[in-house]
Amino acid sequence: MEKISNIENKALTELSSVPDAKSAEALKFKYLGRKGEIASLFADIGNLPPEEKKEFGAALNKLKVKIEAALAEKLSQMGRGPGKKSAGQLDVTIPGKGIKRGRENIITQVMNEMTEIFLSLGYLMEEGPEVETDYYNFEALNIPANHPSKDMWSTFYLSKDHLLRTHTSPVQIRFMEKNKPPFAAIFPGKVFRRDAADVTHLPVFHQIEGLVVGEGITMSDLKGTLSSFLKRMFGKDRKVRFRPSYFPFTEPSAEVDVECFICEGTGCRICKNTGWLEILGSGMVHPNVFKSVKYDPEKISGFAFGAGIERIAMLKYEIEDIRLFFENDIRFLREF
Repeated sequence: MEKISNIENKALTELSSVPDAKSAEALKFKYLGRKGEIASLFADIGNLPPEEKKEFGAALNKLKVKIEAALAEKLSQMGRGPGKKSAGQLDVTIPGKGIKRGRENIITQVMNEMTEIFLSLGYLMEEGPEVETDYYNFEALNIPANHPSKDMWSTFYLSKDHLLRTHTSPVQIRFMEKNKPPFAAIFPGKVFRRDAADVTHLPVFHQIEGLVVGEGITMSDLKGTLSSFLKRMFGKDRKVRFRPSYFPFTEPSAEVDVECFICEGTGCRICKNTGWLEILGSGMVHPNVFKSVKYDPEKISGFAFGAGIERIAMLKYEIEDIRLFFENDIRFLREF
């Protein structure tokens, strides 16, 4: 028991005068290590009479706990333990780890840019459900059951009457059911189609559609609006053209092209030697669509358009593979 008392006094005295954390760690090894002084006393228990072993062992455990607590307190004061650190003991010259700042995904950036252009023109913005009924996704848009044009939008059915929307056009129908003309609105969001993934197609992508309805709306209004939008997106000197096309929910319909960014209209591999890049679809709202929302097509007219966000981003930043947007390669995402 006298040995225990001597070791306690010696350890606490030495610990009180240690100059740094390194010396404190050395004391810890000296007294609490596997071959330290306290461990050597535990080895002596076997040589004691049975009636003394219990008392001696309890005193040794008490000593061990006391020295451990004193060491922890000392290290804490030096800024090395679990307690409060002392700023004076920290090496402030060590470089910090820094905080990596996140950023908006390129798709979000382009969608926001497109949205801001139309909002500045006085458009409203509306969003709708990604799970739609067959009525809103097809029938109300002049695509009846078993019609050949329905094959263009083959998609993922969740039940007989519910599916993942193939375009944001259903939001146009929902918007017209709740509002009376005149109005101008855009409808951004995620859409789904049964497309195999390749350099230009994905089964999930983003779209933004627009709808303008009122009295006396003409094809000239459509052309002027989209020409202004595309020049603000791609540059005022960029040429734009309209080509006749077909969409079941518009008549007449037009594809809209912009001058190729790579070859400046002379023809290259990207534009398939045409000098033009297809950018979006558009047209005058079909009378049957107006009838489905109880609008009188004899009194009002309107135009609609739709563009893929990924398609716009690919053309704007000369990206040749749409799959890059969704591979989560941080090196690619940091470029924007």
